[in-house]
Amino acid sequence: MFKESIGPDEIQMLEYASFPGKIYVIDSVGAEFNRAIAYLRSQKIIGFDTETRPTFSPGQQRYGVALLQLSGPEKAFLFRVNSIGMHRRLCNLLANPKIIKVGAAIHDDIRGLQKKRDFVPAGFVDLQKIVWEWGIRDKSVKKMAAIILGIRISKTQQLSNWEADVLTEPQCKYAATDAWVCREMYIRLMRSEKNPLKEETV
Repeated sequence: MFKESIGPDEIQMLEYASFPGKIYVIDSVGAEFNRAIAYLRSQKIIGFDTETRPTFSPGQQRYGVALLQLSGPEKAFLFRVNSIGMHRRLCNLLANPKIIKVGAAIHDDIRGLQKKRDFVPAGFVDLQKIVWEWGIRDKSVKKMAAIILGIRISKTQQLSNWEADVLTEPQCKYAATDAWVCREMYIRLMRSEKNPLKEETV
């Protein structure tokens, strides 16, 4: 049984967690890109997220998706799509219905990627649309991670520059964690008994 919601004070008391595996930044289409695709194609479930350079004032230029994060249990890949674009093999991966891609609020993420290269998404699961089946009302990644996994994740890098020439180590850790934690939450939910919220409270 999971809590319906959780407050900031409760979250602060939880143990901090981040992606525990190896992080690969993919900024060119070559051997490392091919190894990344091969690994991800071998997975049944992968975590999914994107990052976009933020805008801070009205009328400021809106930026496109800069980073695509895809994570397995022990490897996470950060594809710098602002520089390498959406390669056909990446699109094929995101269109493969046999590989489950788990994220949160994924609609805008997918649309942003489709602006770079059109593809038909398949195999996607949006945690925000299913957690109510386990009685969970909170839908932010940070709160869902606290409720489902009992961990505290950092969001301090969320508004950093994702188009910087070189991503910092904290940026890479944040980006990998956001994708990985979605995968972990989905697996935990699939192993847990459902306890849906009443329809009128969803």
